[in-house]
Amino acid sequence: MATSETVQENLALDFCQPIRPRVLLAASGSVAAIKFESLCRSFSEWAEVRAVATKASLHFVDGKSLPSDIILYTDDDEWSTWKKIGDEVLHIELRKWADMMVIAPLSANSLAKIAGGLCDNLLTCIVRAWDYSKPLFVAPAMNTFMWNNPFTNRHLETINQLGISLVPPITKRLACGDYGNGAMAEPSEINSTVRLACKRQPLNTNSSLVVPVSSIPPSS
Repeated sequence: MATSETVQENLALDFCQPIRPRVLLAASGSVAAIKFESLCRSFSEWAEVRAVATKASLHFVDGKSLPSDIILYTDDDEWSTWKKIGDEVLHIELRKWADMMVIAPLSANSLAKIAGGLCDNLLTCIVRAWDYSKPLFVAPAMNTFMWNNPFTNRHLETINQLGISLVPPITKRLACGDYGNGAMAEPSEINSTVRLACKRQPLNTNSSLVVPVSSIPPSS
């Protein structure tokens, strides 16, 4: 578990070394989170990476398996790193630190929270505080019945209006055994999509990365 001092030291170090894009990777509670390690390793090849995991995603994410230079922040860190008035607030510091954010997988529950403006954990607090002049990508993962549910389309339309970019799910055999659309895009596809966006809008000291928004509604 991170302490207030280590959080401040790590974030301060990265603020001073903006050599590569700073990417905040986040996982929410979907079985697809078993691929989070692979995603972190892919991104760490070209970006400075910090990771965030919801409580539910920790059923599938093993923090010890992540690359040694990637710090994994959890909901517990949000509270343990703050002791008194004047201390830095973790979700605000991570929001300031990142050039972009990628939520993969994005569960149906977390999608609904973001669309509704809820902020009851570290991940959703970061999104609620996010500067939407900076890119935020999401890669949904859920059962086909959930993906095709009218609520999903409504929530996708809402986050699209915020400027959040969608890496659409794919059709395959799902973890539950069903076959259909709703599986998270492969880590390689997520990585290449975000990296291409970085190349189109290279970082400099005077501007943020800006990516055209795209939204692909669920199939009916």
